[in-house]
Amino acid sequence: MALAKILICLDSDPQPSVFDGVVAVDAGVAHLFRHGGVKPGDVRDLVYGALFTRGPTELKNTAVFIGGSDANAGEALLKAATDAYFGPMRVSVMLDSNGANTTAAAAVLAARRHVPLAGAIATVLAATGPVGRRVVRLLAAEGARVRVCSRKLTHAEATCDRVSRMVPGAELSPCSNDTPMEAATAVEGSQIVISCGPPSVELMPKGSLVQAAGLQVAIDLNAVPPYGLGDIEPTAKATKCGELVCYGALGVGGTKMKIHKAAIVKLFTANNLVLDADEIYALGKEL
Repeated sequence: MALAKILICLDSDPQPSVFDGVVAVDAGVAHLFRHGGVKPGDVRDLVYGALFTRGPTELKNTAVFIGGSDANAGEALLKAATDAYFGPMRVSVMLDSNGANTTAAAAVLAARRHVPLAGAIATVLAATGPVGRRVVRLLAAEGARVRVCSRKLTHAEATCDRVSRMVPGAELSPCSNDTPMEAATAVEGSQIVISCGPPSVELMPKGSLVQAAGLQVAIDLNAVPPYGLGDIEPTAKATKCGELVCYGALGVGGTKMKIHKAAIVKLFTANNLVLDADEIYALGKEL
Protein backbone atom coordinates (compact mmCIF):
# COMPACT_ATOMS: atom_id res chain seq x y z
CA MET A 1 0.00 0.00 0.00
CA ALA A 2 1.31 3.46 -0.93
CA LEU A 3 2.28 5.63 2.01
CA ALA A 4 0.30 8.80 2.63
CA LYS A 5 1.88 12.10 1.65
CA ILE A 6 2.81 14.10 4.75
CA LEU A 7 3.81 17.77 4.60
CA ILE A 8 5.52 19.23 7.65
CA CYS A 9 4.87 22.98 7.70
CA LEU A 10 7.48 25.01 9.60
CA ASP A 11 6.21 28.56 10.04
CA SER A 12 8.20 31.39 11.62
CA ASP A 13 4.95 33.12 12.67
CA PRO A 14 3.17 32.15 15.91
CA GLN A 15 0.22 30.75 13.96
CA PRO A 16 0.93 28.57 10.90
CA SER A 17 -0.46 29.98 7.66
CA VAL A 18 -3.99 28.87 6.80
CA PHE A 19 -3.33 29.91 3.18
CA ASP A 20 -0.35 27.58 2.85
CA GLY A 21 -2.29 24.75 4.49
CA VAL A 22 -5.23 25.07 2.11
CA VAL A 23 -2.96 25.13 -0.96
CA ALA A 24 -1.17 22.00 0.30
CA VAL A 25 -4.46 20.12 0.69
CA ASP A 26 -5.61 21.25 -2.75
CA ALA A 27 -2.29 19.95 -4.12
CA GLY A 28 -3.05 16.48 -2.81
CA VAL A 29 -1.28 16.34 0.56
CA ALA A 30 -2.98 13.80 2.85
CA HIS A 31 -1.70 15.06 6.22
CA LEU A 32 -0.34 18.40 7.42
CA PHE A 33 1.83 18.63 10.53
CA ARG A 34 1.82 22.38 11.23
CA HIS A 35 4.25 24.08 13.60
CA GLY A 36 4.20 27.81 14.38
CA GLY A 37 6.78 30.08 15.98
CA VAL A 38 9.60 27.85 14.74
CA LYS A 39 13.17 29.02 15.37
CA PRO A 40 16.30 27.62 13.70
CA GLY A 41 17.20 25.79 16.89
CA ASP A 42 13.90 23.90 16.74
CA VAL A 43 14.32 22.61 13.21
CA ARG A 44 16.74 19.71 13.60
CA ASP A 45 14.55 17.68 15.94
CA LEU A 46 11.45 18.36 13.83
CA VAL A 47 13.29 17.20 10.71
CA TYR A 48 14.67 14.16 12.53
CA GLY A 49 11.08 13.19 13.28
CA ALA A 50 10.52 13.04 9.53
CA LEU A 51 13.76 11.24 8.71
CA PHE A 52 13.66 8.39 11.19
CA THR A 53 10.05 7.25 10.76
CA ARG A 54 10.26 6.02 7.18
CA GLY A 55 12.95 4.09 5.33
CA PRO A 56 15.20 5.83 2.79
CA THR A 57 13.15 4.53 -0.15
CA GLU A 58 9.95 5.84 1.48
CA LEU A 59 11.16 9.33 2.39
CA LYS A 60 9.86 10.88 -0.83
CA ASN A 61 6.40 10.60 0.77
CA THR A 62 7.38 13.14 3.43
CA ALA A 63 8.33 16.75 2.71
CA VAL A 64 8.91 20.06 4.48
CA PHE A 65 7.34 23.44 3.64
CA ILE A 66 8.82 26.60 5.17
CA GLY A 67 6.54 29.62 5.44
CA GLY A 68 5.74 32.67 7.53
CA SER A 69 5.69 36.40 6.91
CA ASP A 70 9.43 36.94 7.44
CA ALA A 71 11.48 35.80 4.43
CA ASN A 72 14.79 36.26 6.26
CA ALA A 73 13.57 34.01 9.06
CA GLY A 74 12.45 31.50 6.44
CA GLU A 75 15.90 31.43 4.88
CA ALA A 76 17.38 30.64 8.30
CA LEU A 77 14.89 27.79 8.75
CA LEU A 78 15.75 26.42 5.32
CA LYS A 79 19.45 26.35 6.19
CA ALA A 80 18.72 24.62 9.49
CA ALA A 81 16.61 22.00 7.71
CA THR A 82 19.20 21.17 5.05
CA ASP A 83 21.97 21.16 7.68
CA ALA A 84 20.07 18.39 9.49
CA TYR A 85 20.27 16.03 6.51
CA PHE A 86 22.98 13.39 6.15
CA GLY A 87 23.66 10.69 3.59
CA PRO A 88 20.42 9.36 2.12
CA MET A 89 18.49 10.63 5.15
CA ARG A 90 16.78 13.69 3.74
CA VAL A 91 13.37 14.89 2.60
CA SER A 92 12.47 17.47 -0.01
CA VAL A 93 11.92 21.02 1.22
CA MET A 94 10.31 24.15 -0.22
CA LEU A 95 10.77 27.77 0.91
CA ASP A 96 7.98 30.26 0.24
CA SER A 97 7.95 32.64 3.21
CA ASN A 98 5.65 35.60 2.52
CA GLY A 99 4.86 33.94 -0.82
CA ALA A 100 8.03 35.62 -2.05
CA ASN A 101 9.40 32.84 -4.25
CA THR A 102 6.16 31.93 -6.01
CA THR A 103 5.13 35.58 -6.47
CA ALA A 104 8.52 36.60 -7.87
CA ALA A 105 8.52 33.62 -10.23
CA ALA A 106 5.03 34.48 -11.49
CA ALA A 107 5.94 38.13 -12.06
CA VAL A 108 9.09 37.37 -14.03
CA LEU A 109 7.28 34.73 -16.08
CA ALA A 110 4.62 37.33 -16.95
CA ALA A 111 7.29 39.73 -18.20
CA ARG A 112 9.03 36.92 -20.09
CA ARG A 113 5.90 36.22 -22.13
CA HIS A 114 6.19 39.59 -23.82
CA VAL A 115 9.86 40.64 -23.75
CA PRO A 116 12.98 38.49 -24.27
CA LEU A 117 14.76 38.93 -20.95
CA ALA A 118 18.35 38.48 -22.10
CA GLY A 119 19.73 41.98 -22.65
CA ALA A 120 16.47 43.72 -21.72
CA ILE A 121 16.51 46.66 -19.32
CA ALA A 122 14.20 45.99 -16.35
CA THR A 123 13.42 48.37 -13.51
CA VAL A 124 12.36 46.84 -10.21
CA LEU A 125 10.72 49.34 -7.86
CA ALA A 126 10.84 48.60 -4.12
CA ALA A 127 13.44 45.99 -5.03
CA THR A 128 14.86 45.47 -1.55
CA GLY A 129 11.88 43.67 0.04
CA PRO A 130 11.49 39.88 0.03
CA VAL A 131 9.68 39.73 -3.32
CA GLY A 132 11.74 42.47 -4.94
CA ARG A 133 15.07 40.84 -4.11
CA ARG A 134 13.94 37.62 -5.73
CA VAL A 135 12.58 39.39 -8.81
CA VAL A 136 15.97 41.08 -9.23
CA ARG A 137 17.75 37.75 -8.81
CA LEU A 138 15.58 35.93 -11.36
CA LEU A 139 15.81 38.73 -13.93
CA ALA A 140 19.58 38.93 -13.51
CA ALA A 141 19.93 35.16 -13.95
CA GLU A 142 18.02 35.49 -17.25
CA GLY A 143 20.54 38.06 -18.48
CA ALA A 144 18.45 41.20 -17.99
CA ARG A 145 20.11 44.49 -17.06
CA VAL A 146 18.33 45.38 -13.85
CA ARG A 147 17.82 48.77 -12.25
CA VAL A 148 17.46 47.99 -8.55
CA CYS A 149 15.38 50.70 -6.87
CA SER A 150 14.63 51.51 -3.25
CA ARG A 151 13.62 54.52 -1.21
CA LYS A 152 17.09 54.40 0.31
CA LEU A 153 19.96 54.14 -2.16
CA THR A 154 22.11 52.31 0.40
CA HIS A 155 19.48 49.53 0.54
CA ALA A 156 19.51 49.28 -3.26
CA GLU A 157 23.30 49.05 -3.22
CA ALA A 158 23.16 46.28 -0.60
CA THR A 159 20.70 44.29 -2.72
CA CYS A 160 22.93 44.69 -5.77
CA ASP A 161 25.87 43.38 -3.77
CA ARG A 162 23.88 40.43 -2.44
CA VAL A 163 22.48 39.41 -5.82
CA SER A 164 25.85 39.85 -7.53
CA ARG A 165 27.30 37.24 -5.19
CA MET A 166 24.49 34.84 -6.11
CA VAL A 167 24.43 35.56 -9.86
CA PRO A 168 27.95 35.93 -11.30
CA GLY A 169 28.05 38.49 -14.08
CA ALA A 170 24.78 40.12 -13.05
CA GLU A 171 24.30 43.60 -14.55
CA LEU A 172 22.75 45.62 -11.73
CA SER A 173 22.41 49.36 -11.16
CA PRO A 174 21.22 50.79 -7.82
CA CYS A 175 18.84 53.72 -7.93
CA SER A 176 16.31 55.56 -5.78
CA ASN A 177 12.52 55.55 -6.04
CA ASP A 178 11.92 57.78 -3.03
CA THR A 179 9.73 60.16 -5.06
CA PRO A 180 7.47 59.63 -8.09
CA MET A 181 9.91 61.71 -10.14
CA GLU A 182 12.82 59.45 -9.16
CA ALA A 183 10.76 56.36 -9.96
CA ALA A 184 9.85 57.79 -13.37
CA THR A 185 13.51 58.53 -14.07
CA ALA A 186 14.45 54.95 -13.16
CA VAL A 187 11.81 53.54 -15.49
CA GLU A 188 12.73 55.77 -18.45
CA GLY A 189 14.34 53.63 -21.17
CA SER A 190 13.35 50.32 -19.57
CA GLN A 191 11.39 47.68 -21.44
CA ILE A 192 10.03 46.21 -18.19
CA VAL A 193 8.97 47.65 -14.85
CA ILE A 194 7.92 45.48 -11.90
CA SER A 195 6.65 47.23 -8.79
CA CYS A 196 7.14 45.17 -5.63
CA GLY A 197 6.14 47.70 -3.00
CA PRO A 198 4.11 47.06 0.15
CA PRO A 199 0.30 47.39 0.25
CA SER A 200 -1.19 50.87 -0.16
CA VAL A 201 2.07 52.55 -1.18
CA GLU A 202 1.90 54.38 -4.51
CA LEU A 203 5.25 54.57 -6.28
CA MET A 204 4.12 56.03 -9.62
CA PRO A 205 0.82 57.96 -9.97
CA LYS A 206 -1.74 57.47 -12.69
CA GLY A 207 -0.54 58.75 -16.05
CA SER A 208 3.15 58.12 -15.38
CA LEU A 209 3.66 54.89 -17.30
CA VAL A 210 2.46 56.15 -20.67
CA GLN A 211 5.20 58.79 -20.56
CA ALA A 212 8.01 56.21 -20.14
CA ALA A 213 9.72 55.90 -23.51
CA GLY A 214 10.42 52.34 -24.59
CA LEU A 215 8.40 50.67 -21.84
CA GLN A 216 6.62 47.50 -23.03
CA VAL A 217 5.48 45.61 -19.92
CA ALA A 218 4.39 46.94 -16.52
CA ILE A 219 3.60 44.71 -13.53
CA ASP A 220 2.29 45.87 -10.16
CA LEU A 221 2.27 43.36 -7.27
CA ASN A 222 0.36 45.62 -4.84
CA ALA A 223 -3.31 44.59 -4.60
CA VAL A 224 -4.38 47.16 -1.97
CA PRO A 225 -5.26 50.75 -2.98
CA PRO A 226 -3.58 53.05 -3.59
CA TYR A 227 -1.77 50.71 -5.96
CA GLY A 228 1.96 50.85 -6.60
CA LEU A 229 1.47 51.80 -10.24
CA GLY A 230 -1.58 54.05 -10.47
CA ASP A 231 -2.28 53.09 -14.07
CA ILE A 232 -2.82 49.38 -13.31
CA GLU A 233 -5.84 47.74 -11.72
CA PRO A 234 -5.18 44.56 -9.68
CA THR A 235 -7.25 42.44 -12.09
CA ALA A 236 -5.23 43.45 -15.17
CA LYS A 237 -3.86 40.38 -16.95
CA ALA A 238 -1.98 41.06 -20.18
CA THR A 239 -4.28 44.09 -20.44
CA LYS A 240 -3.41 46.82 -22.90
CA CYS A 241 -2.75 50.18 -21.23
CA GLY A 242 -2.17 52.28 -24.30
CA GLU A 243 0.85 50.60 -25.93
CA LEU A 244 1.79 48.81 -22.71
CA VAL A 245 0.98 45.27 -21.61
CA CYS A 246 -0.08 45.47 -17.96
CA TYR A 247 -0.49 43.00 -15.12
CA GLY A 248 -1.92 43.66 -11.68
CA ALA A 249 -1.43 41.63 -8.51
CA LEU A 250 -4.51 39.47 -9.11
CA GLY A 251 -3.61 39.06 -12.76
CA VAL A 252 -0.28 37.56 -11.69
CA GLY A 253 -1.92 35.67 -8.81
CA GLY A 254 -3.37 32.88 -10.95
CA THR A 255 0.09 31.90 -12.16
CA LYS A 256 1.45 32.19 -8.62
CA MET A 257 -1.15 29.70 -7.38
CA LYS A 258 -0.42 27.25 -10.20
CA ILE A 259 3.30 27.41 -9.38
CA HIS A 260 2.65 26.97 -5.65
CA LYS A 261 0.53 23.84 -6.17
CA ALA A 262 2.91 22.40 -8.76
CA ALA A 263 5.85 22.89 -6.40
CA ILE A 264 4.03 21.03 -3.61
CA VAL A 265 3.35 18.15 -6.01
CA LYS A 266 7.01 18.20 -7.10
CA LEU A 267 8.20 17.76 -3.50
CA PHE A 268 6.80 14.23 -3.44
CA THR A 269 8.60 13.03 -6.58
CA ALA A 270 11.95 12.62 -4.78
CA ASN A 271 13.42 13.00 -1.31
CA ASN A 272 16.34 15.28 -2.18
CA LEU A 273 14.81 18.43 -3.69
CA VAL A 274 15.41 21.94 -2.36
CA LEU A 275 12.92 24.34 -3.93
CA ASP A 276 14.06 27.93 -3.49
CA ALA A 277 13.55 30.87 -5.86
CA ASP A 278 15.53 29.53 -8.83
CA GLU A 279 14.06 26.04 -8.66
CA ILE A 280 10.51 27.35 -8.27
CA TYR A 281 11.00 29.70 -11.24
CA ALA A 282 12.34 26.83 -13.34
CA LEU A 283 9.27 24.80 -12.42
CA GLY A 284 7.03 27.70 -13.43
CA LYS A 285 8.63 27.73 -16.89
CA GLU A 286 7.46 24.15 -17.39
CA LEU A 287 3.78 24.86 -16.66
